Amino acid sequence: MVLCFLIHTVCPVSALSAGEIRILYARVFGPETGDGCDFTPEQRRLVQKEKLHVVARQVRSAVALSREASGCLCTEAVLGEEAVALGEADRGVFSLGSAELFPDRSVVLWLGVQSLAFTLVCRPHENLLLAEGALRNIARHCLEELRLLGPGAEVLLKSDRVDALLHRLLPHGQLLFLNHRFASSLDKEIASYGSK
Repeated sequence: MVLCFLIHTVCPVSALSAGEIRILYARVFGPETGDGCDFTPEQRRLVQKEKLHVVARQVRSAVALSREASGCLCTEAVLGEEAVALGEADRGVFSLGSAELFPDRSVVLWLGVQSLAFTLVCRPHENLLLAEGALRNIARHCLEELRLLGPGAEVLLKSDRVDALLHRLLPHGQLLFLNHRFASSLDKEIASYGSK
């Protein structure tokens, strides 16, 4: 099961300083964890927000290391078609220790595209190839249908569309095995929803 999905910044953008990260979209799947049963709802929300920021900071570090190793620099320029197809995206995976942020050990998969990162946090027994395929599919749809990297794009204003996308591609946080026909019908459904 997928524990959460994030879209966040990994590079400085116009409104943020060099060390700052902004979580543009976050979706947590599954029931509330019991790690804050004595907390008020507001305190639980703040604890969860901080946990997601820790994941985003770790992904930012991983993206920075990956880009430094490959000699790429982070820019704010709009990507060409080949990068939108995720051919130029950085990607990686790392493990979070037991009870570090989530009740059990978890695995973080990330995909860095320009100044954004798409991140999935999964349970360790999940099929990582299936999770990577789902993450690439979600990122592709976000970039193509929602035009997240275009000039003036604002993810915060498109959260309902990202919710609808996740509802179809990750229903209740479950990874789907997709055959070609089902994937094609999902693509058409998402494209028709995106054009509304």
